[in-house]
Amino acid sequence: MLQCYNSTPGSLPGAPLFPLAPEIQTMHPELPTPYERGNQNQTTLWTDCIAFYETLARRFPGVLKFEQAGVSDGGIPLHVGVVSADGVFDREQIKRAGRTVFFNNNGIHPGEPEGIDACMAMVRDLCFDPSRLAALGDTVLLFVPVYNVDGCLNRASTSRPNQDGPELFGFRGNSRHLDLNRDFIKCDTLNARFFNQLVTAWDPDVMVDTHTSNGADYSYTMTLIHTQADKLGSGLGPFLRDTMLPHIFSEMDARGWPTCPYVNPIAETPDDGIVEFLEVPRFSTGFTTLHNIIGFMPETHMLKPYRDRYASMRTLVEVTMAFTVQHGARIRALRAEAKASQRRQAAWPVTWKLDEARPTTFRFKGYEARRHPSVLGNYTRLSYDRSKPYEKDIPYYSNFVADTVVQAPKAYIVPQAWREVIERLQWNGVQMTRIEAPTTVTARYYQLGDLATRATAYEGHMFHDEVQVEQRTGSFTLAAGDWYIPLDQDNARYAVETLEPQGHDSFFRWGFFNAVLERKEAISDYVFEDLAVELLRTEPELKARFDAWKEANPDKLSDQDAVLQFILHNCAAHAEPEWRRYPILSIA
Repeated sequence: MLQCYNSTPGSLPGAPLFPLAPEIQTMHPELPTPYERGNQNQTTLWTDCIAFYETLARRFPGVLKFEQAGVSDGGIPLHVGVVSADGVFDREQIKRAGRTVFFNNNGIHPGEPEGIDACMAMVRDLCFDPSRLAALGDTVLLFVPVYNVDGCLNRASTSRPNQDGPELFGFRGNSRHLDLNRDFIKCDTLNARFFNQLVTAWDPDVMVDTHTSNGADYSYTMTLIHTQADKLGSGLGPFLRDTMLPHIFSEMDARGWPTCPYVNPIAETPDDGIVEFLEVPRFSTGFTTLHNIIGFMPETHMLKPYRDRYASMRTLVEVTMAFTVQHGARIRALRAEAKASQRRQAAWPVTWKLDEARPTTFRFKGYEARRHPSVLGNYTRLSYDRSKPYEKDIPYYSNFVADTVVQAPKAYIVPQAWREVIERLQWNGVQMTRIEAPTTVTARYYQLGDLATRATAYEGHMFHDEVQVEQRTGSFTLAAGDWYIPLDQDNARYAVETLEPQGHDSFFRWGFFNAVLERKEAISDYVFEDLAVELLRTEPELKARFDAWKEANPDKLSDQDAVLQFILHNCAAHAEPEWRRYPILSIA
């Protein structure tokens, strides 16, 4: 049975560094937030949120630094705040001193605004309450008040029909109709570029990115997605699973907000078990994993009143921040170990799969599921009966194993022509040098095979769901100005998981190299017909492949285009070397 999420409150040593928040539903006497001034079912406007922080920063310049640090695709300013107990805000000075950085991101989905409102009150109380500020010690709080500012300004009450409040809220998409929690690798938006550069510059140790869930019905107000522990490796992973998570869940229970892992049912309802969410790098918690950062995505339950969602969110952020303060030195040491280990890593998992053979159990508090005829059509619908709560052990699938593993090269070569890829590597601090003069090398490369590509657009791209590759070796002349990327560096993991085409969210899967999938020259069938006969006579390997193809595809022999294209694509005499050759090279 999984014990860590049901541990006895107070079972871990050490009292919480932060006391319980002042009565969360009570208005602060000096500077109430817009949420506190309302009826606990309203969330702040973007303009009021920014004005609130600007007021705080003017009043407490030795505690809070708040400034614009970017701009959205819609031309709206993006702000960043820093809270420091000793008035030091310079990130280089903070990094040189080896101080812990706790990062709170809010409003990536502005229809899920609890974090926006909770962060305002939390920062305000740090400014006004000397004991709270002192409890930070040398830890620095870095926060983004509203990440999807475009969506936050697009307010309505209708776009989330399955959610109980608040009265008005922002929209999930940004001004380009993109979901920013799918954009961290492809970086179609200025917001994602800003986030990539912010994470690289500050290198936070722990991140909490606030959200609201959808899905099944159950008793919990707070559920939690965390960085998948197996993906964090042998140091950070066990620390997260065996030390940090038990403490967070115990403290949440002690403070009146029992919490469970994110409810991701393996079947239709949680009764059959829940599966830990595999947060690949398109999501914030998957993206931060590439930088060896422990990430959390708290998901309050959509059907609970907004005031409860707000209160549980503030509690979760404060509990996690308090743990980070108390264990900052240990977290920093484990992160440094992970980076050092990856410099010497010989094999890299680039995709992961669920280990269905090793479920644990979780004591789950749910509602009885009912299935009954729909009044709308001839089908059976699902509902949950809140008058019939239950508490029982259910399977919990929380282990993942490496699926696709690649051998690490000494370095990658990225041709300078692929500048969009180079930019993203640079935004993430990947160290690289330019080749000074034409150089001939022997390198490994991938020949791309079959692809399974989504039939409809996914977040602005035709995403490649499946990628087949064949590894080959060849001689190449590198041009002056091409980029050499050694893997003996702290940001090796980001380079590997984006440049290896089979990776969950590789640049190739997002379509950055689609041009190589298309032949550039064509044929006239009446000319090539005679040439094809000659090619079959002079290229025995081509003839053998063609004979095998004819035997396997007798139905295509009446299709002249299919016959001629097969011969063209497989002959040696008229090959296009760049066609389906993945352009990134690996130096052994």
